[in-house]
Amino acid sequence: MAQEDRNPTILGISGGNHDAAAAILKGGELTAAVEEEKLVRIRRMRGLPVQAIQYCLQASNVNPDQIDHIALARPLYQGPDEREPGESWIPKHLKEEFPSARVVVLDHHLCHAAAAYFPSPFEEAGVLTLDENGDMKTGSLSIARGSMLEPLEDSYFPDSLGHIFSSVARLVGFAGVGDEHKLQWLSTWGKPAYAGVFRQIVRRERDSLLDLDQTYFHARRNGRGGFAEKFFQAAGIDPTQRLSDEVQADLAASIQQVMEEKVEEICCRLSARGDVENLCLAGGLALNSLMVEKLESSGLFAGIFVQPAAGNAGNALGAALYCAHTMLGLPRRSRLEHLYYGPEYSVGEIKDVLENCKLRFRYLRSRDEVVKAAVEILEQNRILGWFQGRAEFGPRALGSRSILASPLGPYVNENLNQYVKHREKFRPFAASVVEERAAEFFEFGPMARFLATVGRVKPEHLKAFASNVLANRPSESGGGAEPASRIRVHTVSRNTNPLFWELLSAFDRKCGIPVLFNTSFNLFGEPLVCSPRDAVRSFYCSGIDDMIIGNFLLHK
Repeated sequence: MAQEDRNPTILGISGGNHDAAAAILKGGELTAAVEEEKLVRIRRMRGLPVQAIQYCLQASNVNPDQIDHIALARPLYQGPDEREPGESWIPKHLKEEFPSARVVVLDHHLCHAAAAYFPSPFEEAGVLTLDENGDMKTGSLSIARGSMLEPLEDSYFPDSLGHIFSSVARLVGFAGVGDEHKLQWLSTWGKPAYAGVFRQIVRRERDSLLDLDQTYFHARRNGRGGFAEKFFQAAGIDPTQRLSDEVQADLAASIQQVMEEKVEEICCRLSARGDVENLCLAGGLALNSLMVEKLESSGLFAGIFVQPAAGNAGNALGAALYCAHTMLGLPRRSRLEHLYYGPEYSVGEIKDVLENCKLRFRYLRSRDEVVKAAVEILEQNRILGWFQGRAEFGPRALGSRSILASPLGPYVNENLNQYVKHREKFRPFAASVVEERAAEFFEFGPMARFLATVGRVKPEHLKAFASNVLANRPSESGGGAEPASRIRVHTVSRNTNPLFWELLSAFDRKCGIPVLFNTSFNLFGEPLVCSPRDAVRSFYCSGIDDMIIGNFLLHK
């Protein structure tokens, strides 16, 4: 590809089977990114992200004829005649709408790797990608230096760490693809009683990233997680009986522990090379915060960066970045500091929605009034819907589309899980804290700013956060675990989210602690709210007490 254009506009697209998304780079700088599901309100939306593309064009002030390159991450599965990145896969819609753009189709895991490395603070790093299946590949290990990615090892379907994790999720009653995050939190309630069985399944016998013993699976079985009788016999589980809560939690703890072990083994091989000090992670498994924390505490690397939108949606960004830096030779830009690249709405747009819905509201005339009203609500232990600025890109609420609660209130965990989110009681919330004072309360790594890992509460503050700490898995021998102290820490920067930072600081002045519990603003099983109408619907269909949306305050 020619390198004479030093300021190209690049549209990155991830589509296909699920998690469609779009992103735009202007001269190498990210200007907009959003998932299609947040706009169309269909979880894990598949196909071409038509609305996401239109949003990115509008937010970036770009017309279709100004797009110079379209970087398309190949879908997860393709037909027999679509194995190679050629013209046959490019949707006709793109050629018609963007006649001046050159379209490139890129490997799924290459896009994951680019999404992990190029926004990182590292000039060189090992890059590990792991997911269930993408382009028939399930993982990749590579070395990144400058603008180049050098492949080292790969794994191919059905040898998939993501697949067995998803299979266990289905076995214990979750939806499988899309609900794997629940399994990691359930794992904190169990003991690794079945870890030995999973170690027999997950292994490395060939010159591959990893291998799975396929005799433990039934290729044509959709139920029971797709496991064969051999698995149930080895585990001592009766497949005809409903799994008890204890067995479900123990299965979750077992696969979580073995997954962490196998990822650490891969990283040990990488570290042993002696030529890289840092690690970058992407792919669906990189959304596993417990695994990330395990790697952070391993001491194998000087630094670790996780792509916060690590799943397939992040491939829209990865495709655009690979096109910009590797194919076009653009110099690398600044590291990824925030994820506020989604839609935002004016005072007038919000007011029109509220009036159209015949709602009563109060207008708050300034930022100070917004913050003051929020603190008054939170200090009364009321639960607040918080809708401000541009929506987050990725699956996590980072103080733009959030539900907030005081950590000092009684029954806060029960109220948020049962009456607001209507979700499982083992699901934890984030503790959002101003970054300047975070070290007073928590131990955490740099990825806490994206909620990509877990931290620990310092002993002197355990009582204050006891309702939201994660349990610690006991050992396989049944020995007791250390006192529970792990918690999801979210550090908030004044530079990247000044309004949320001001709220936390004001809450500190009023209540003596610069911390709020934070969870995603959405109904159970739905994407994060994106528009004012989404927020209104979620507010009135849940147990949220009050909502501040832009400069408007609504009570129930």
